[in-house]
Amino acid sequence: MSQFTLKKHFKMTIFLSSVCLSSSIFAESPFNQKSKWALGDWEGNRTRLADQGYEFTFGYTGQFAGTLHTEHKGNGSAYADQWTIGTKLNLEKILDWNDTEAEIKITHRGGQSLNQEADALSQKFFQTQEVYGRGQTWRLTDFWIQKSFFDRHLDIKVGRYGIGGEFARADCLFQNLSLCGGQVSKGAGDQWYDAPVSQWAMRIRYNLHPELYAQVGVFEQNPINGNATNTTDGFNLSTDGSKGAIIPIEVVWSPKKAFEQLPFPAEYRLGYFYSTVDAKNVKYDYTHPNWGQPLNDNYHKNSVWASIKQQLTSKDGDNSRGLTVMGQAIFFDDETSIYKDIQNMVFVYKGLFANRPQDELGGGVARIHINSDAQKFKDSLLTHGFNSEVNAEIYYGLKLRNWLMLKPNVQYIHNIGANPSNKSAWVGGIKLNMDF
Repeated sequence: MSQFTLKKHFKMTIFLSSVCLSSSIFAESPFNQKSKWALGDWEGNRTRLADQGYEFTFGYTGQFAGTLHTEHKGNGSAYADQWTIGTKLNLEKILDWNDTEAEIKITHRGGQSLNQEADALSQKFFQTQEVYGRGQTWRLTDFWIQKSFFDRHLDIKVGRYGIGGEFARADCLFQNLSLCGGQVSKGAGDQWYDAPVSQWAMRIRYNLHPELYAQVGVFEQNPINGNATNTTDGFNLSTDGSKGAIIPIEVVWSPKKAFEQLPFPAEYRLGYFYSTVDAKNVKYDYTHPNWGQPLNDNYHKNSVWASIKQQLTSKDGDNSRGLTVMGQAIFFDDETSIYKDIQNMVFVYKGLFANRPQDELGGGVARIHINSDAQKFKDSLLTHGFNSEVNAEIYYGLKLRNWLMLKPNVQYIHNIGANPSNKSAWVGGIKLNMDF
């Protein structure tokens, strides 16, 4: 394939995107109740393009959070959001490249954080609005190509993307960050970057069995990517400033039927990562005022994790409805990490009511346990015997349209920042997801 042909197809993709978003986007009545997208199927053009290998993403997530009750002074409210624009390309259909696909995705984060707006939550470990953080700016979030070999036993993905999209992956259904997505990045966030951050990376996966695979990755560790404050940093493609690499390995079992007693789909993960970066070369990126430099700058960060996602029941013979439980446990090294371990457990029931088969009811709790050696670099918060923060959330997801989900939620944070003097807080929120 010549460079001229590649440029031609790239330009064609950009052109098709522009045409669809400008001339056909309102050909169908906007906000049609039956459509999968708020802006419709563009008179069938969107489906036809997908059949030809061009799929488009245009999404919006908005999250409001406000304090309902605090035992420590300082209330507040805040709204944060994210826009996502992307194109996924089936290169087997477009270029006749067998088992090959690519994706380009751009995101923008904006708004405020309740943790910063409410003094009572200023020492909270993780955000009450998971969509906030990593720089309120435009970013190149995905720019990768993926190809399978040897009858799809071997799969290689190269380009720019977040670690959490491949390793220690978990669903993000809740608004509290400690219950949303993989938690490795929450405890090792100075080096491990998830979306919307991207970095140069390669992931190699080998399918040992249709339901079992092992994978290993190498991800560039560059603080410029994780701490973007402007669009230039968000689209940084240079390796200047790189400190080393994050190397995760993982085994994933995804049975269609895990056990005879549980004839439902599941996913089980077990993984480990090692950082080649000297701890002294990376400054912690936490907003918590009690945290500063790593505990020991002569060591390398590492962590081990395990996670489960298991459907437990169905409803009226429909496996798309029923109860699913999910949980994670992550353990960090004692020498470089502020956190010793993080655990969470959640349940989600889809289709609780027959007349609302796409609604969700979710609840969960997370425990964030700090490293007792944190005393080495800052005055101890452990004098009263507390060394954990606990987060809980319950939400009800209203599927108002195929393209619109609204999730009112209530959060409870106990022992904020693992500091008993900060006491506890109740937070009310609303999470909005739209697919345009």
